[in-house]
Formats: sequence, C-alpha cells, structure tokens
Amino acid sequence: MNPADRRDLVILGGGLVGMTLALAAARAGLTSHVVDRADPAELTAEGVDGRASAISTASWNLFANIGLAGALEPLGCPIDAIAVTDAMRPGQIDFRPELHEGSLGRMFANRDLRLALFAAAAKEPAIAWHSSVEVVSRTRGAHGVSVTFDDGRELAGALMVAAEGRQSPSRDEAGFSLARWDYHHRAQVTALYHEVPHGNVAWEIFYPAGPFALLPLLDAADGRHRSALVWTVAEKDAPGWTALSDRAFVHEVQTRVGSILGKVELAAPRQSFPLNFHHSRRFVDSRLALVGDAAHGMHPIAGQGLNLGLRDAATLVGVLAEGMRLGLEPGDAQLLARYERWRSADAFTVMAVTDGINRLFGIPGRLPSAARRLGMGAVQRLPALKRFFMDEARGVSGSLPELLRA
Repeated sequence: MNPADRRDLVILGGGLVGMTLALAAARAGLTSHVVDRADPAELTAEGVDGRASAISTASWNLFANIGLAGALEPLGCPIDAIAVTDAMRPGQIDFRPELHEGSLGRMFANRDLRLALFAAAAKEPAIAWHSSVEVVSRTRGAHGVSVTFDDGRELAGALMVAAEGRQSPSRDEAGFSLARWDYHHRAQVTALYHEVPHGNVAWEIFYPAGPFALLPLLDAADGRHRSALVWTVAEKDAPGWTALSDRAFVHEVQTRVGSILGKVELAAPRQSFPLNFHHSRRFVDSRLALVGDAAHGMHPIAGQGLNLGLRDAATLVGVLAEGMRLGLEPGDAQLLARYERWRSADAFTVMAVTDGINRLFGIPGRLPSAARRLGMGAVQRLPALKRFFMDEARGVSGSLPELLRA
C-alpha cells in the first residue's frame, strides 16, 4: 500500500465523538483516517435526528479549544439553572451557579453539532474522511493497524480507535466483555413549543414511571419558545404511547408539565429509543482504543452520555500528544494503558451514580417519595453539596486533560 495512505489514527465511526476526536487530534499534530458507513448528507438532513444534547462546560471548552466556538456559539442555548423535583411536589432542588461562574452547560441540536463538525473536518488536511463505506476486515499487528473496505481499498495507521457506537463491531471482534443490563424503558424524544419562556432553566421531573426532562432550546426563527423533551416510559407501555395521536400525546405532556411553560405544542417529530446500560471492562487492547458509546452507554437521565464520550476523546488525544513529544508512537502500549486508567474509573463512577439516581426515583409509593424530598431539601440547604453536584454536571471535577480546560 502507498505509504502516503498511512496515518497516525484510523478512527472507525465519524459521529459526534469520532469527528471531535479527529479534529482534536489534528490540532495536536496527529493525522487520521475517519471511516463511517453513513452518508453525511443523510445524517444532517432536516428531521432525521430531532435529538438535542446538553454540552457541559468542560465539553464546551473542548469545542472552543479545537476552533468550533465561532460556529457553535450562536446555536446553543445556555443552561443557567437546573430544577429537580419529585413529581412536581414541594421540596425541589435548584442548581444555579453564581453569575461569574457562567452557565451549567449549553443545549445544542445534534444536527447543528454535526454540521459544525463536518464543515471543520472537510477543511482539515490532517483528516482523510471516508464516508458511505463498509469495513469488511480489521487487522492489528505489532507495527500498525489496517482496515479493508468492501471495494478492496485498504487504509493503514498506528492506532485503531473504535467510535462506532453501542453496537461497535470493532469492540465485539476484539472480545471485550461488557457489564450490561436493560432498563426495560424507552426514551420518547421530541421538541416542544410553549407560550411561557423557559428562562434557560432545565427541568428534571421524576415520576415513578420514569424521568421527564425539559431542556431549554433557543427560540425558533419566528420567536416561539422551545424546549427539548426526553420522557422515559416503561417498555411495556411504549407501543401505546407511540400509537397516540400528536394531539393526545401533547395532552399527556401538558398534564405532566403543568403550567410552568404555559400551553405546549409539538415542535418536532416524535422519536423513541430503547434504554440500557453497558460498560466495557477494558477500554484498550493491542493498538486499539474505545471511545464514546463503544466503551460505555448510560441512562440519559443526567444528560452525560455524549459528555463522557467527549471526555474520552480529549483524554486520548492528550495522552497521545504527550507521548509523541516523548518520542513514543500513537499505538504504544504504555500510552494506551494510561488512557484506560484515566477514563475507565471516571466513566464507571458517573454511570453508577446516574444508574443509582434513576433507580432511587423509580421506587413508587408515598414513603419513598417523602424520603426523597427530605433528602432533596437537605441538598438544597447545603451549599457545599450543591457545589459538588454542579461541578459534576459541568464536568469540571477531578483531573482534566488540557483540552477540557478553559
């Protein structure tokens, strides 16, 4: 094969995490092949993906550090506060940082994130982007890695990075074992118009059947106020919810949201996604690293799934760049071991806490509800504890790689 086709990284998966990784790597002087079976035009078409993502402070720092702040700044809605309540009963927690600390994060439509990432990647010579292709074989050897497409073409590199999502074939082919379970719930996702401004407040309303999250979006072009909705329902009830007419669905939403946003209307198509938990027992193997949903998948209750993946990307690039400054090549086993130590424990801790919160608020009955509200009241009165939770939400706690710092 032509030596010019060999690059530092072969990134399998060009989604939000994979493409962010490629751009961050380019800033650090690392070249990459980015391979994805999807067509970028289809991924960014109107109405294909109506989801929105909460981007933490640390993740925003990453986007800024790789040159995306200018493109993304006008498209994100700040999250100035988070209100957490048990079925709208008294005793809620209000997380609101001081004015000088900035927001708790920003809400972006996934489509806008993709458009910005893809536009930046198309202009980056350190990234060779291969879309609408199918990988039929992956090879990892002592001196490098390669992948072969179904049309016979071959790409080579020093390190293979699996960023293919929850059903990662690279992870499964490598034999990584997973801790996993099914929540037997589905997330109903859409966007809403509403008559009362959201005030940049995100609402996390816990009902026994599942959490109900309202996340602030920028107003529509015609001035109408908008929020994203992520509503968790039991899997056994999902067909019934899916079969509801839009009018009946909006009525059910209005019943649960009450008057906090005034009258609500649908602003986007409804989508539904199964919810499960998985965490790879290993993040690396010989010349292979997992990032994003290939390594871990969690309940969306705290909006941390994408942020964990972006932390993987920032950490991997930081570790590789430091190693190359010391004369090590990207596939070096010492570097991969350091990446695994740094990310595995952090990711599992965040996921375990999220899983515990979901189970705690899912216990029905008046007594558990009273106990939860008592605990929430205690958190509301303890500034140090509130500060801990806010730092976790912003992704600024613990040891951070340079790319996640302001």
